[in-house]
Amino acid sequence: MLLIKNADLYSPEAGGRCDLLLGGGKILRMEPDIRISRKYAEVIDARNLKVVPGFIDAHVHIMGGGGEGGFATRTPGLPLTDAILGGVTTVVGCLGTDGYTRTMAGLLAKAKGLEEEGLSTYVYSGSYGLPLRTLLPTLEEDLLFIDKVIGAGEVALSDHRSSQPGFEAFAQVVAMARRGGMLSGKAGIVNVHLGDGERGLDFLRRVVAETELPPTQMLPTHINRNPRLFEEGIAYAKAGGFVDFTTSTLASYLAEGEIPCGRALRLMLEAGVDPGQITFTSDGQGSLPDWDHSGRLQAISVGRVTSLFAAVRQAVQEEGLSLETALRVITSNPARILKLKAKGRLAPGLDADLVLLEPKNLEVRTVIAKGRLLMKAGKVLAKGMFE
Repeated sequence: MLLIKNADLYSPEAGGRCDLLLGGGKILRMEPDIRISRKYAEVIDARNLKVVPGFIDAHVHIMGGGGEGGFATRTPGLPLTDAILGGVTTVVGCLGTDGYTRTMAGLLAKAKGLEEEGLSTYVYSGSYGLPLRTLLPTLEEDLLFIDKVIGAGEVALSDHRSSQPGFEAFAQVVAMARRGGMLSGKAGIVNVHLGDGERGLDFLRRVVAETELPPTQMLPTHINRNPRLFEEGIAYAKAGGFVDFTTSTLASYLAEGEIPCGRALRLMLEAGVDPGQITFTSDGQGSLPDWDHSGRLQAISVGRVTSLFAAVRQAVQEEGLSLETALRVITSNPARILKLKAKGRLAPGLDADLVLLEPKNLEVRTVIAKGRLLMKAGKVLAKGMFE
């Protein structure tokens, strides 16, 4: 067991001083003063540290992505230590542009490997293109019979790399995701990649207007990509939809109008968006292609999961948001939206996923995933098999 003493608790709401007893991968007790013999539990003194839920990164190319510039531009998979250094204890893996050399079988295998190494993992079924390339014959069957599958995506719209699906094809995927989610008790959400195209959120708005499907069945990502899409995202979120900001970026993206996530969060809240409608994801290990004005690839970089909490820290330190408000976008919000019932909060009976933060600069100091110490006092204790 682990006993965390003298914690300044954020669950993610500020909760004051508290001790936490962890055992069997769960939070067993949360009380002001827990006393237990040191022969039964390792004690971690969290005095002068903030204790928060482990971070959920719900859009990670865990087995790598990219390939837009040829085989040599296929990006590498997620190393365990990157997740640890970023305080990420739960990841949702996805495929991207390449659903051919990267397959659902490989994605599921990588997710199982990261789980063996200490993380909690889930996956989306499919990739950029429609029709979906699922593991079983249909999306509904993937949701019903593969425990780790919680939704579909990332399906690409308004992007030159998408399969340019028609509206009916897209609406049918959302319908399949809803049916499969209802039958399996999962979120059945469709993760939607949005590019720079003029159509923006048009298909998502049409799904809401022209079918019986709710906006909460879709999670559009990259909403901070440009000012026009961001304004569409504000209206979509105020109408009841979810929106997701991408934390991995390049200087060229920002110069062309991408809105930094911390600022985007502040602006959406100031516009009256419910803070429960917003999430951050890293797009970790996905490619960050730099295209010229004629659509030719100039350079390519790799997204990092460590950008996730860096963006939350930016929201607090540079944009003046409270820590408990900013934390929601990587803890309780994705847990609720994706129906990860044991994740995203600190309470007895939930998974023992915790991050200890230095209070002034909010640096990640200690990471605990399912009750196991992965990093302690700034020292990484666990590494991937081949790191």
